Amino acid sequence: MAAKERRRLRSSTVVLGGMGVLATALTSCGSEPDKRCVDPNSYDVSRGYKVVDSKACGKGGGSGSGGSSGGSSSGRWYYDGNKSGGFSDRGTFSKSQAVDRGGFGCSGSGSGGG
Repeated sequence: MAAKERRRLRSSTVVLGGMGVLATALTSCGSEPDKRCVDPNSYDVSRGYKVVDSKACGKGGGSGSGGSSGGSSSGRWYYDGNKSGGFSDRGTFSKSQAVDRGGFGCSGSGSGGG
């Protein structure tokens, strides 16, 4: 009877561990992508877009259209870019594309760019 108890304990540990992995995969897909406010007119081939204060992008930031709707904003949200020395490159202006490129367990082609 003791062997049966031990076997049940092992199987429940495996199930709980598997559920943890599944939960991690699901939350990484639904998480907000990394974003930075950049000046879309400042692109430099070797450095990328100049990162500006997030106030330049205005509120919202989830539309992917940047601050163009408000008229006074000069920045746009740039998702999943590499930041280096005040510039960001190799990202995308499309939030949905950044989410598709997401983490462990997410579907997507892994392609995209600004």
